[in-house]
Amino acid sequence: MVRKDVSAPAAQGYRLPAEWEPHAATWIGWPHNTTDWPGKFAPIPWVYGEIVRKLAESEVVHTLVESITHENSARRLLERIGANLDNVRFHRFATDRGWTRDSGPAFVVREGKAPGVAVSHFGFNGWAKYDDWKKDGKLAAWVASRFRLPLFDSGIVLEGGAIDVNGRGTLVTTEECLLDPDVQVRNPGLDRAGYEKVFRDFLGVTNVIWLGRGIAGDDTHGHVDDLCRFVSERAVVLCAAGSPEDENYAALSENRERLQGLRVEGGGKLDVVALPMPAPLLLDKRRLPASYANFYVGNSAVLVPTFNDPMDRIALGILGELFRDRPVVGIHAVDLVWGLGTIHCLTRQQPREPAS
Repeated sequence: MVRKDVSAPAAQGYRLPAEWEPHAATWIGWPHNTTDWPGKFAPIPWVYGEIVRKLAESEVVHTLVESITHENSARRLLERIGANLDNVRFHRFATDRGWTRDSGPAFVVREGKAPGVAVSHFGFNGWAKYDDWKKDGKLAAWVASRFRLPLFDSGIVLEGGAIDVNGRGTLVTTEECLLDPDVQVRNPGLDRAGYEKVFRDFLGVTNVIWLGRGIAGDDTHGHVDDLCRFVSERAVVLCAAGSPEDENYAALSENRERLQGLRVEGGGKLDVVALPMPAPLLLDKRRLPASYANFYVGNSAVLVPTFNDPMDRIALGILGELFRDRPVVGIHAVDLVWGLGTIHCLTRQQPREPAS
């Protein structure tokens, strides 16, 4: 049975590492909910397969499946595309959806004389919007129990896509997602100071950057992983709209103003790199949240969603200059984004246990 700790993990030396720090594994849920991709489900397993194929070159990929039939289907596809199945572990855990970034565990690490990995547990409630979340809401605690990891219960709802960290004490999030008092309210009554205390106690964060609104079409009401991401301890990429006529232009410009002159922990200036956006993609006249910021940093590659757009090449080039220690790889995501999320939304990193 998993141990639930009553003291906060930061007090015991734990912190949430940056995504580019070494992974033991990546967690992903093999797709099964056809309503996530209306009329577009057929190509989705193949996109997942390409993500798994690239990640399994250098790390374990823990893959959640519904049943032996679901597992066999995934296994056959991965075999056909040449994925390294020695690095794929299947787990029969029933889920509602496939957005593991938001329902999966937040793994925290501790260095020093007693190194280790634990789980800071945050609840999940379907983005305070959907009813089918109760299976997903059990995932983080199940992982902690399955791997006998200490579990620190925060008592609040927080999706992984709502935050991003540099691993050294600075976190970026949005007011739209966490502080809106009327729309998709995850934690009624929890204010800015309350969130910052949770970040400090459960993630080891000492410096919080609050942006304003997220991008148009974002079903989560402002997740930061479609908007602004750390690419090093002192640098972020921030999405930029090319035209003042774009509905994202005002919000992105305001977020850029907020970042100007900000500093990370220790007083260093925060570098802000503009990341372009693709031309609007629409489904039934609704804009989809197509964003290059929804990339995922694996051990040996950065996987970036691409959209058959002239900006694909530019975005890949910018990220390639920023991540010089591993290749930057484009993953076709025009079909994937019909589900209102792409690569980062589907994946959750499990850090490697620090050496003693």
